[in-house]
Amino acid sequence: TDLTGLEMANASLLDEGTAAAEAMALSLGQRKSESSNKFFVASSVHPQTLAVITERAQPLGIEIVVESVEKHRWDSSFFGGIVQYPDTHGGVIDYSDFIQKAHTAGALVTVAADILSLVLLKTPGEMGADVAIGNTQRFGVPMGFGGPHAAYMATRLEYQRRLPGRIVGVSKDRDGRKAM
Repeated sequence: TDLTGLEMANASLLDEGTAAAEAMALSLGQRKSESSNKFFVASSVHPQTLAVITERAQPLGIEIVVESVEKHRWDSSFFGGIVQYPDTHGGVIDYSDFIQKAHTAGALVTVAADILSLVLLKTPGEMGADVAIGNTQRFGVPMGFGGPHAAYMATRLEYQRRLPGRIVGVSKDRDGRKAM
């Protein structure tokens, strides 16, 4: 949560591509209209992530729109989108304005972020992102040692019921008592 700038996180997803597909599903679950069936994917997203998103979108009837961030125009037919940070070519872009335009159109935005780069870069939360996902291999687990390497997924508290995996925290039971 410190690195992503978002309120809650899970670090038990299979890999970055799977986390991206889960973020797409979270966004779909929050859509404002049944007619919103498009998901934007920045052309600078890692190709392996795009491949997983595309496969997972087919049975859900989601139309994947791949184009550059500069050319994309948000409208009510989009329920969400994903950008890469830094992108697959190494570019570092502040997506704040892009995310604001998405929110104006009623869409959620996921930032696929290199977790170690967030030690120095502006966090996805500071840019207004709704979800941040990525691979945790950069924290030093060597390749082939239990891989693929677990991915993380962070989001806002308002989406906590849509976050995949096990969520551990303090809550209240039906009688108002503290519960884990």
